[in-house]
Amino acid sequence: MKLAHPRTGEVFYSPVPAGSGWPGDPATPDTAVADSAAQVAAMADAAGSVDQVEAEVSVCRACPRLVEWRERVAVEKRKSYAAEPYWGRPIPGWGAARPRVMILGLAPAAHGGNRTGRVFTGDRSGDFLFAALHRAGLANQSLCVDAADGLALNGTRVVAAVRCAPPANAPTPAERATCAPWLDAEWRLAGADVRVIIVLGGFAWRAALDMVRAAGGSVGRPVPKFGHGATAEVQTPHGDVTLVGCYHPSQQNTFTGKLTPSMLDDVFGRAAVLAGI
Repeated sequence: MKLAHPRTGEVFYSPVPAGSGWPGDPATPDTAVADSAAQVAAMADAAGSVDQVEAEVSVCRACPRLVEWRERVAVEKRKSYAAEPYWGRPIPGWGAARPRVMILGLAPAAHGGNRTGRVFTGDRSGDFLFAALHRAGLANQSLCVDAADGLALNGTRVVAAVRCAPPANAPTPAERATCAPWLDAEWRLAGADVRVIIVLGGFAWRAALDMVRAAGGSVGRPVPKFGHGATAEVQTPHGDVTLVGCYHPSQQNTFTGKLTPSMLDDVFGRAAVLAGI
């Protein structure tokens, strides 16, 4: 059954077929599809542009458990979104093609990015995150409702270490490893100007360190430890980069006061200064 996009009014199946007109869809019906970890590694290594990585990420089917889950959620849906189509595919990175700041989180949410097609948007966590980015001058607005709402990032790119919404927000080690080459490719192609990586949570912190190492950089000894507000200088072929740790803006963290707007403002404000934005 086709349903209308909540903003554009165009109708789509759930999950959304590649190249069917969804706002921001980077793929076409002819985009190559990775069906295994080996294919992900080969395609990511061969990618020649950020656009190619985004397109191939958005149709990846290498992790059967994640494919089944994201597509089942797109059909069963949450009651409050029952009248909307769900993206139901992997979520590519988005934002500036040559960013100064990169924001790295764990994975999209089942009824957030898996619904909107844009990572970390469409739920209360996204509301919290993008309001802070707007206050820091890293986004043009705080509104982050869907992929056609006009949100744009200033010198900033947002990516996830795992591109599919995982059951219970918990990808397996094998799924994390399978997806890692996509992040490595994105860093290789878009990371030359990055001076700050804001890392949302402990797993994303480890993924950032692995990404830097995979590109021929070094992270020092002892290995830097994650913490909110923690910083670490890492060396990359393009120069020194500052990692800044930030608690993930999950509802558990924001509702309990573990993460407050002022704490986010401190992190994003510092990142903007360090990156020269």
